[in-house]
Amino acid sequence: MDIPVHPPKRRVLTADITLGSFQDQINTMADLGAAHRSSYVCCVNAHMTVEARDEAFAKVVNQADLATADGMPVVKVLNAFHKVGQERVAGNDILPALLEKAAREGLLVYLYGASAEVQQRMVERAVKEIPGIRFAGTYAPPFGPLEALDMDAEAARINGTGAHIVMVSLGCPKQERWMAAMKGRVNAVMLGLGGAFLLYAGMDTRAPKWMRDLSLEWLYRLWLEPRRLWKRYLVTNTIFLFLVLKAMLRRTSDVA
Repeated sequence: MDIPVHPPKRRVLTADITLGSFQDQINTMADLGAAHRSSYVCCVNAHMTVEARDEAFAKVVNQADLATADGMPVVKVLNAFHKVGQERVAGNDILPALLEKAAREGLLVYLYGASAEVQQRMVERAVKEIPGIRFAGTYAPPFGPLEALDMDAEAARINGTGAHIVMVSLGCPKQERWMAAMKGRVNAVMLGLGGAFLLYAGMDTRAPKWMRDLSLEWLYRLWLEPRRLWKRYLVTNTIFLFLVLKAMLRRTSDVA
């Protein structure tokens, strides 16, 4: 099976973003899973690029087999800086598309993270809507630091199911660190999908397309959950804009 070992990427501030169409990237993820290649996928938005100012976390993101352009701000900066015409490859869209691809190709899907209720709703919806979908298993680990988890036991549990695709929802940056720690242990492709679990389970809503196209999805989320998200979005977005301006000034000076 011909799977790109190092798909092309371009830097957006702190993160190296994978290039290629949405369908091409879905196909690559499915191919990695079918081959039981231990690998992982990060869905990169503005928040993750800000988190990746930390050198250790940047290494986690930039060593991912794929780092998709999840957020519209990331897409716009990527295209403005590199003129590549990249389309958005968002976790909220990857999840249902990859479930359908898995069903067509007979791949087993494992759900890791969120809650048992969320997982149950996801499975119920998928079984109802996607003929042939098969789940290898589900597991919702107890809340706590990564250090509290027995990684070898977790990997053995997943590998024992024969899973090809492991969808992960532990929140950023925990889920990305978990996947990086599991690379070489879990014989599957792992995807950090975060809130896409809640959306697919019908326990969350998505911003209208016009807001997503205008990079205003964060504003919709903030309106829904101001107390929980005000710091993440207002502070993080400000830092993201500062990093973009800094990069633009640096590029201008380099040209001059």
